[in-house]
Amino acid sequence: MGVMAESIVAYAQPLFDETDGSCDQMQRAFSIAQMCWNLALLPETEQEEMLAEMRAALKLDDAAFADFRETVIAPMIVRHHDMFPNMPRFGGSGTQPVTPESRTLRDTAVHTERYPGTGRNAPCPCNSGRKYKRCCGQ
Repeated sequence: MGVMAESIVAYAQPLFDETDGSCDQMQRAFSIAQMCWNLALLPETEQEEMLAEMRAALKLDDAAFADFRETVIAPMIVRHHDMFPNMPRFGGSGTQPVTPESRTLRDTAVHTERYPGTGRNAPCPCNSGRKYKRCCGQ
């Protein structure tokens, strides 16, 4: 499995742990995780619109949806922000202000060919964990 797939599985793990392991429940847990992932990427104002659509799609009454939102959706959104603090969010102006905390390795890497002969898709020799083309090879 790739790094991204492993990250998504790690993110969804609390929901997977609540299933009995059946294919149907695992698919439902993954769908809920995907829904929460997408919600976490939206500004709060747009989250409310999406939640209203979800409530209708899930066919839950007000009390059941409020409980689902409090016990599942909100903790998963917080989990997303904790696990992926530098992931860009959608909506709004489309950009976020750059702060020292939000700078990525790409912003701070030296963009000269420091390791000649390294393949573009090879791991970067600087041990950043990124591909050479996305790190020192830029």
